[in-house]
Amino acid sequence: MVGLLTEYETVIGLEVHVQLQTQSKMFCSCRSDYQAAEANTRVCPVCLGLPGTLPVINRKAVEYTIMTGLALNCRIPGYCKFDRKNYPYPDLMKGYQITQFDMPLAVEGYLELESLVGEGDEAKRRIGITRVHLEEDVAKLQHHLSNSDDTYSLVDVNRSGVPLMEIVSEPDMRSAEEAREYLTTLHAILQYLGVSTANMQDGSFRCDANISIRPKGCEEFGTRSEVKNMNSFRSVYQAIQFEVDRQHQVIESGGRVVQETRGWIEERSVTVSQRSKEQAHDYRYFPEPDLPPLNIDGAWVEELRGFLPELPPHRRERFVSQYSVSDYDARLLTSSKDMADYFENTLERKRQSGTIPAPNLEAFAKSVSNWILGDISRLMNLENGDVASLRFSPDHLFELIGLVEDGSISVTMAKTVLEDAFASGDSPVKIVKEKGYTQISDSASVKTVVAEAIAANPKAVADFMNGKDTATRYLVGQVMKITKGQAKPELVNQLVLESLAELKEKP
Repeated sequence: MVGLLTEYETVIGLEVHVQLQTQSKMFCSCRSDYQAAEANTRVCPVCLGLPGTLPVINRKAVEYTIMTGLALNCRIPGYCKFDRKNYPYPDLMKGYQITQFDMPLAVEGYLELESLVGEGDEAKRRIGITRVHLEEDVAKLQHHLSNSDDTYSLVDVNRSGVPLMEIVSEPDMRSAEEAREYLTTLHAILQYLGVSTANMQDGSFRCDANISIRPKGCEEFGTRSEVKNMNSFRSVYQAIQFEVDRQHQVIESGGRVVQETRGWIEERSVTVSQRSKEQAHDYRYFPEPDLPPLNIDGAWVEELRGFLPELPPHRRERFVSQYSVSDYDARLLTSSKDMADYFENTLERKRQSGTIPAPNLEAFAKSVSNWILGDISRLMNLENGDVASLRFSPDHLFELIGLVEDGSISVTMAKTVLEDAFASGDSPVKIVKEKGYTQISDSASVKTVVAEAIAANPKAVADFMNGKDTATRYLVGQVMKITKGQAKPELVNQLVLESLAELKEKP
């Protein structure tokens, strides 16, 4: 037993299961787009596990797994095989799962994390990738619970046989924050590769976390718990935090952490014991007799390497060098392929307009970045949406920025136009025209409103007279409020200062 120590080191390893975006299943020709299908309509004798059927390897799934291995800096062995993993679960149609055990498609890689805080090598951290292997997904159990005798479970076989890629990390992560960064970085890479939707909500990107703690300075690993049922990055972070705290409490109270599988209960924000793993489960692995081993030709691997897209780190570097975007903004923009595409599509719309030479996009790029990372992201978060579902297109953003640049509307009014366009999908030009959101630049009209604001706010005027410059900003804000953001800000500021100066000169 470890003594009552106060400082421990957290040790985390992650196993990520990724459904591959192929047209057919892993070992048969059934369609793999099962999510919206009626139960048990995407099935055949092979994925039903009927006797006498033979599997056939999905070449595209193998290609996608090799490409993922290459993107994760893995070595691709020249030889691999499939194995049978035996266990008696009701969602496993054949009584075994076809997977890869000791000879996977990709091994010995790493994922480099780059913190948003820090510079150079100090901001980088490598997380080892043990293996990337290929297997088939299992069926899905649907539990119908009630207080009466009418409690039962159904088996939907549609998911059974869908290509599933497993990415196993080394136990190199030392905090919940680092685990979350690993997952978000891996998630982005998979989306850039186009091998999976990587949607956590529908189960295309699933994570199990192996968590243990040990006294700081100790080389030996502690007893680990495996945590399952986490369906968001937030859940992974919270589950790891909870489990680390739980293990601390167990040890410091004189107890012993047992090896077990625990489930994350989202509603209660706790992990609960599901089954003990004191003894290693005997899966009785043996080579799959119905599938031949694969000889992976080096020329084929290099051909697949040529298909790799520009990945997030390289795209980030290009954004910084080509558009003079800050490194911080570039990391945020490239964290999602959809967001990075949205950014560049807006810039491309500017290029096509002919209003600015292609090499001179820096100022426009900064404006686009500010809108995407600011108000657009805020509105998306309010709706729990994402870039892919946006009704506000890159063409719309190009229009909105153009209306500000040519003085048609102020930045304040542009935020209102954005909210209208975000909700309706209408173009900013149409909204400004129909709702009369044009900028007021007539000096006489604005001066009347300035006089109204000054008369209504004697305290702000008194503050200005006593040397408080912040009073000016307050009065400018009041004018913008009265004009609903339509007054030209520069003109408002000028006229407020002139009016206050006139008051100050009066005896």
